[in-house]
Amino acid sequence: MASSARPPGRPRAGVHDVVFAATLSTVEELGYAKATVERIAAAAGVAKTTIYRRWPSKGELIVDCLLDAFGPAPLAGGSRAETLTAAIRWAAAKIGEPGVGDAFAGVFSDAVSDPALRVVLSSRLQDPYRLALQDALGESESRVLFFVDVVVGALLHRMGMTGEPMVDADVTALAEMVVAHFGQR
Repeated sequence: MASSARPPGRPRAGVHDVVFAATLSTVEELGYAKATVERIAAAAGVAKTTIYRRWPSKGELIVDCLLDAFGPAPLAGGSRAETLTAAIRWAAAKIGEPGVGDAFAGVFSDAVSDPALRVVLSSRLQDPYRLALQDALGESESRVLFFVDVVVGALLHRMGMTGEPMVDADVTALAEMVVAHFGQR
């Protein structure tokens, strides 16, 4: 009798991918507030304990889901203006993806009144991108944080006010305004 190399129980490979896809589709379909862990688990076809074993809260699940959705920032090569413009266009495109802008705005809003979630959001989502931008631009933390505030704030504000991502012409105008300020050292 041959023994199996696979441990007993359900296979775990791909659980993150399935849960992240279910999270974004549930947020897109129902909105952030109604996208409960229970509904996300049902959409993913997993038990909610499977989610809670990996993510102790909806906020932490959303943060990791956003990290997965955003991936690495495109900051290599080009002039300072090209790097800034690429970062703005990348952020606008990612925030415009189905469920991403709503999830980002929702977890951001929850973090306003949840200090523990604010730490998770800052340390796990913002800090890696802030550090990458600081390295790419040779800027101080405060300048990069201001850049993030302006860009992400404008993009999320547009989503919140219209329910739609910023159109390309407005992304171009935003990039031109931001590059005029941050393009010089």
